[in-house]
Amino acid sequence: MTGDAGRASRTADEKLALADRLLEEAVYRARETQAIGVALSGHALNDPTGPGTCGLGEAAEFRDGLSETGRKLVAELWPELGGDTAVRIKQLLSDWVRRQDAFDRKRNHFLRDFRARNGADRQAYTPELLRAFEGGLDAINTEIIEERRRVALLLLAPGI
Repeated sequence: MTGDAGRASRTADEKLALADRLLEEAVYRARETQAIGVALSGHALNDPTGPGTCGLGEAAEFRDGLSETGRKLVAELWPELGGDTAVRIKQLLSDWVRRQDAFDRKRNHFLRDFRARNGADRQAYTPELLRAFEGGLDAINTEIIEERRRVALLLLAPGI
């Protein structure tokens, strides 16, 4: 189905999946914008003197709009978007980009700290260490998925 009939017939789960993809797309766009800024600054991405040395850092914001994919997702979810709703959606996307960046830092810090304590060679980990490593990553990933779902539901709330 296409057009308004296709949008109207979407299930709640389909709309939630679209909202989830929109949140991911906002993060991708913010990362793309940051990478371009870093490249233009003359700093290497891993240069500690450059901008955003952990996650998106200082540039963890949604400011340059959505990609074409993001715009299509918005059109699917809100065919007649405007006014206060558009402002609220942009704010939720911006808040999510900063939140995702915090999750990325949390994951990176977990990896750094775990490897500092136990070495970087996973092949050398005991089964117990490997379970701890994977369990730590799984816990962070689960937290990200749950929080993204919460924000996706906020995006779909009536009168956002």
